[in-house]
Amino acid sequence: MSAKLMQGNEAVAEGALAAGVRFFGGYPITPSTEIAETMAKLLPKVGGTFIQMEDEIASMGVILGASLAGKKVLTASSGPGISLKQELIGYAAEAEIPAVIVNVQRVGPSTGQPTAPSQGDVMQARWGTHGDHSIIVLSPWSVRESFNLTVKAVNLAEKYRTPVILLMDEIVGHLRENVELPTADEVEVFPRRTPKKSRAEGYQPYEPDEDLVPNIANFGDGYRIHVTGLIHDETGFPVGSPKVTENLIRRIHEKISRADDIIEVQEIFMDDAEFAVVAFGGTARTAYEAVKLCRANGLKVGFVRLITIFPFADKIIYELAGKVKGIVMAELNYGQLVGEVRRAANGQCPVKLCSKYDMTIFEPEEIVASIDELVKEVSGS
Repeated sequence: MSAKLMQGNEAVAEGALAAGVRFFGGYPITPSTEIAETMAKLLPKVGGTFIQMEDEIASMGVILGASLAGKKVLTASSGPGISLKQELIGYAAEAEIPAVIVNVQRVGPSTGQPTAPSQGDVMQARWGTHGDHSIIVLSPWSVRESFNLTVKAVNLAEKYRTPVILLMDEIVGHLRENVELPTADEVEVFPRRTPKKSRAEGYQPYEPDEDLVPNIANFGDGYRIHVTGLIHDETGFPVGSPKVTENLIRRIHEKISRADDIIEVQEIFMDDAEFAVVAFGGTARTAYEAVKLCRANGLKVGFVRLITIFPFADKIIYELAGKVKGIVMAELNYGQLVGEVRRAANGQCPVKLCSKYDMTIFEPEEIVASIDELVKEVSGS
């Protein structure tokens, strides 16, 4: 391993290269621009291609084209740019095109505060594009984890042929830490899926494998394939059939919901916890400090960090709610993921929102105050 001082954004670029990404299409936007800058510097050294497009829509389109041609791909932006990418994110979900989209969140809506931290794009990540679709969303809390989760995002995109969103925030994107990155042979890389049948054997590009994922050939590899955003059958051509529509929509959901290698959480101090704090991304760093302060004062508080945001960890949160007297959900927005926590908790215990949206990060004492309020509410004092 080699030690290096770097930003979270720079670690994303390093992780993408380690996972085999060889094409980046993007457009500068604060606070994600360092990802593009680093990719522009490093991609040519490994035979890859960097291209700055005229806008965010074109950036999304060009990476999908490169992915269909066989390249592992990445793009990066922030809230306003992600909004522009949404139609093509939906296209990638429907056409099952592997792609990783990094969103380094900033305050919004609209142009908001470009240099200020926020976690206000959580529901955009899940529901930003239209129609029924599945999505994978990961959120790191450190520079090293930015590297690790970028590798995981690329691997999941390839394994399940789906768009994956790496939901960063300005806190982690611009955080600098001294990290040790693994060597190339220490990184597990999932290869691009390839057809299991020849054309003579009746190859159909959208015929699903046992894991419900099709093995679509790359453009130029000698197979005839058709890619469309319309509802299609296993040939890839549009079909106006209720049965085909139902089967396709169910399959693109279940190929993700059935998987056992996507949902990841971290639990700390949970063995004897009477209360718990749930957080993600940069806010989780402050929440962890708040939990340690509570522990030092004799309050049995546990910590649950959501590394995978979507698919949501329903089972884990349900089990958590059955063990503790109450949950505090800390997030740097008006209140977005708290609804998912309450839904998953299913009324087993109260879920209190600790919210902040004034363009500043949490102080540990602010989260401690929410924990204290919850304890008083539960005890009736």
